[in-house]
Amino acid sequence: MFIRTIEIGPSDEMAVPQLLAERRERGLPPALQQVLKIWRKLRSGSLTAKGTRDSDITKTVQAIIAGVFLNGDDELLRLTEKFDGTVLLAPKSIRVESERMEAACAALDPKFEALLDRAIGNIRRYQQRILVKAPPPLRRGGRRLGIKYTPMDRVGVYVPGGRAFYPSTVLMTVVPAQVAGVREIALASPPTSNGDVHPLVLALAKKLGVTDVYRVGGAQAIAAMALGTASVRPVQKIVGPGNAFVAEAKRQLFGKVGIDSIAGPSEVLIIADNTASPACVAADMLAQAEHDPGSAILLTTSKKLARGVAVELEKQTSTLERAAAVRAAIREYSRIIMAKSIETICDLANLFAPEHLQIITADNQAVLGKIRHAGAIFLGPHTPVPVGDYYAGPSHVLPTGGTARFFGPLSCNDFLKASSVVEYDEASLAADGPDIIDFATREGLTAHANAVRIRQKKP
Repeated sequence: MFIRTIEIGPSDEMAVPQLLAERRERGLPPALQQVLKIWRKLRSGSLTAKGTRDSDITKTVQAIIAGVFLNGDDELLRLTEKFDGTVLLAPKSIRVESERMEAACAALDPKFEALLDRAIGNIRRYQQRILVKAPPPLRRGGRRLGIKYTPMDRVGVYVPGGRAFYPSTVLMTVVPAQVAGVREIALASPPTSNGDVHPLVLALAKKLGVTDVYRVGGAQAIAAMALGTASVRPVQKIVGPGNAFVAEAKRQLFGKVGIDSIAGPSEVLIIADNTASPACVAADMLAQAEHDPGSAILLTTSKKLARGVAVELEKQTSTLERAAAVRAAIREYSRIIMAKSIETICDLANLFAPEHLQIITADNQAVLGKIRHAGAIFLGPHTPVPVGDYYAGPSHVLPTGGTARFFGPLSCNDFLKASSVVEYDEASLAADGPDIIDFATREGLTAHANAVRIRQKKP
């Protein structure tokens, strides 16, 4: 068996609260030390770096950002040739011509275009359903207190190219932004070997009405959208997945521009009991492992299921085109973890805070009630992760590496800005004025106090 199994005994379960509180190995039973070890590995970025040290990535990205800031389009041309092997002859070639987008859209297979229309409709309906709306203002006498939601003016979408090619990301980022009311959407994607953005990305962009598409990838694309160049107008927020260099660029530029999250490799955690099919669970784990790298964790109360899944992983992997890469991901970044108690299982799920969480048990709703941290949750035996990846409606741009503890899935609401709205009448200010003046005076801000006091003086 090439997947490692960790069995947490009944006595070990008593130490799980210590694991959750301290997250250190001292005093933990060996089984929980193994859990902590894989948790640290998944959070450390070791899946992403591919042998490159974090410090190297940081320095490289710093240099890229500085170069784009200082040299603009010229640096984009130089880096595109260096990293993508594509020679763009002039700054005007950074932006994709509308004729190319139209040609790519016209070349779509009619059946696939009909599928796209259905997927876009599903995404749009879901996003419209969850779009936050301002409630009626709170009124307290002559005080009117409310909130105003305003869409961003211009946002940037990054669509990976090369080995990690996800044209569905166009749908999962652009449609939510459109539902929010964003007026301008820019899209950046690395050029292919022939010097163009992948035709499917161009077709989807054209179909959705995106006019600003750039032949730029990697950290330099993030820098260009955040800082602006002569050819790339800056945006207010950048969303979309990418490799370690893209993630690091987003981290370094956060504050100059908004971001969705700092995404890493794909991951799934499955909570399952003896009602689950070993073949289906194994298939779901392999679906994430083939991202190369990817991670798949099974948490189960059933030894029978654990054994069956291990056998199915061996069996199914041998039929895959990328069997060697999948085996490596399963061996290094995936585990089967067994425990007696469903409460322990749920505690460990919350520790991992996975990007994708599947629940396949006899009582899915009861388990769901115990989950606090997950990017997207898939309930039941008929809801594999690909349902959410392509079609159901929620965006597949999700927090990874445990960041679901403080990030959520990308949605239309991430493209809205909130402004509080406060309105007082004269009587209300007169009533609250002494308290406000007292507060300001105690903070030593006498001008603040005077701004209230001056309005209470009789002419």
